[in-house]
Amino acid sequence: MSRPMNRRQDNHKISRELFVITYGALVAQLCKDYEKDEDVNKYLDRMGYDIGIRLVEDFLARSAVRKCRSYSETVDVIAQVAFKMYLGVTPSVSCSNTTENEFFLILDKNPLVDFVEELPAGRCSLCYCNLLCGVIRGALEMVHLAAEVTFVQDRLKGDDVTEIGIIFSKKVEDKKHKRKK
Repeated sequence: MSRPMNRRQDNHKISRELFVITYGALVAQLCKDYEKDEDVNKYLDRMGYDIGIRLVEDFLARSAVRKCRSYSETVDVIAQVAFKMYLGVTPSVSCSNTTENEFFLILDKNPLVDFVEELPAGRCSLCYCNLLCGVIRGALEMVHLAAEVTFVQDRLKGDDVTEIGIIFSKKVEDKKHKRKK
């Protein structure tokens, strides 16, 4: 017996839609559990960070990317390979400064908000997709790159695009343990 070729695509779409709906329910529950938007944002970031430190292994195993030699190359891989692989979108990338350590991922379409029309009432400082910032930060940290990842613009807050800022601070030092004799 053979399976239809488009079955895998249908499963991927169903899985993505299930994830997006489940994520929306999670954010709604967090808004009920926490009074302050900052607490919800921190929780989503921490949850994303935990996902990112585990997801990087899957990403490296499934993709054929080689070691990146610059921050610019790293951000291109995040945008063109990782976002496409896990979210089905490819954000555009821009660099903002001459030191080449500050980048922006610009999403014309954010799949996490497919079923969201607006932020809940009274939640104007909620970063609904803050999970993405944590995922990126956690994955970068696992490949020894420290970065600050934040939302710069968000369509749910009335901006024209969704924009994620990544500022690389430094490489995380490998701690080498010396044997005591």
